[in-house]
Amino acid sequence: MGWLSSLLWAFWYILPAYFANASPVVLGGGGPMDGGKTWRDGRRIFGDGKTWRGFFGGVATGTLIGAIQYFITPGFYGSFKTALLLAFLLSFGALIGDLVGSFIKRRLDLPRGYPAIGLDQLGFLISALAFAYPVKTISSGQMLALLILTPFIHWSANYFAYRMGWKSVPW
Repeated sequence: MGWLSSLLWAFWYILPAYFANASPVVLGGGGPMDGGKTWRDGRRIFGDGKTWRGFFGGVATGTLIGAIQYFITPGFYGSFKTALLLAFLLSFGALIGDLVGSFIKRRLDLPRGYPAIGLDQLGFLISALAFAYPVKTISSGQMLALLILTPFIHWSANYFAYRMGWKSVPW
């Protein structure tokens, strides 16, 4: 497999996580996951930006993307059950990684929406890869490519969401 083909398959693999991470911007809202509660340091656990609707909407969106991918390239997954499980784990892992990032940002007393270079762009990716690892993984070269390129994709997607009026800040 050539390097370009390998890179494209890496993006195909991680697509459910990308969609899961991005969709709460559109699907979110409602009550916060932490119920307004604070941690022992007196700061919010996650903040108002992390909602149950956004979380479950993100997991559902990412899992749906995986189902669609299966019908486009069934040989990549082996079975529909594997495709759904992988998409679910990538999506769930991405949103858990995002929650961990939000928790860390609150501990650092960073306000909601404040950029945390690296944490915002890679936390969801690393968590998604870790959750999906037992089911199906990609090569270390493909992982490295995703680690390098994902920040640029993340920044571009956020800027697009800002221009569309879905986000109040472009980061």
